[in-house]
Amino acid sequence: MYDEALLLEKLEQINDALAKIKRRFANIDSPDDFLDSDQGIDMLDGIAMMLIAIGENFKKIDKDTEGKMLAQRYPDVHWSGIKGVGDILSHQYFNIDAEEIFSICTDDLTPLRNAVREMIKELKNGDTS
Repeated sequence: MYDEALLLEKLEQINDALAKIKRRFANIDSPDDFLDSDQGIDMLDGIAMMLIAIGENFKKIDKDTEGKMLAQRYPDVHWSGIKGVGDILSHQYFNIDAEEIFSICTDDLTPLRNAVREMIKELKNGDTS
C-alpha cells in the first residue's frame, strides 16, 4: 500500500510544475521563439527542467503504486512518454530539441494537467479504489 499523503504531495508538485510550464510557454508562438533570444533559451531550459521533474515524480508514483494509479486508472495518458521525456532530457540536456518541447507544450500538457487535477481531486475525496 502506498502513502496517500505523499502521493498527494507529489501530484501537487507536478501540478505546480505544469503551471510553471504554462506560464513560461505563454509567449512562445513557435519553436524558433525558444532559440532567437536569451530569454527564449531561458524559457526552454526552465521548461525542460520542469519536464524532468515531472517525469521523475511520475516514475516514483508508478513504482510506489505498483502501476495501479497511472496506466490502470488513466489509460488515455501516454505515461511512458511522460516518464521517458524526463530521461531523454536529463541525458541529452545539451541537445534539447526546441520543436519537440514546443510540441509537448502545445499538445500534451492540457490533457496531463487535467488528469493530474482529477487524481488530486480523487485523493482528496478518498476515492482511490
